[in-house]
Amino acid sequence: MAAEKTIKYSRQREAIVKFLEGRKDHPTAEFIYRHIREDYPNISLGTVYRNLSLLEELGQVIKISCGDGNDHFDPNVEPHYHFICRECGSVLDIEMDSIDFINTLAEKNFGGRIDGHKAYFYGVCHQCCEMEK
Repeated sequence: MAAEKTIKYSRQREAIVKFLEGRKDHPTAEFIYRHIREDYPNISLGTVYRNLSLLEELGQVIKISCGDGNDHFDPNVEPHYHFICRECGSVLDIEMDSIDFINTLAEKNFGGRIDGHKAYFYGVCHQCCEMEK
């Protein structure tokens, strides 16, 4: 049996976790960095990226790559879906019934095993729609 990797405690990592707790706006690493620097002025952007990668590896955050050149981070690791606004670039949670049956549909003619999926919905968010009026 392989020994479980022991992760050394880090105040900076703890600050990142606390910053993300309960957030629904899916901030980027740069956004997190700008806010964490207020309490940790010596923290580097690289440290924020390394800690976010570790938190993703540990299953404590989800990294969302939505094609805008920035990764967004979500502390909600439960299965759920995201909406990406083509106007403002915001990443929002979508409250909806599960579409896990799509795994069975995909597997039907695949010949292998489908273990999961990611689905992003694209369009214009409510705020941007209101600004268009």
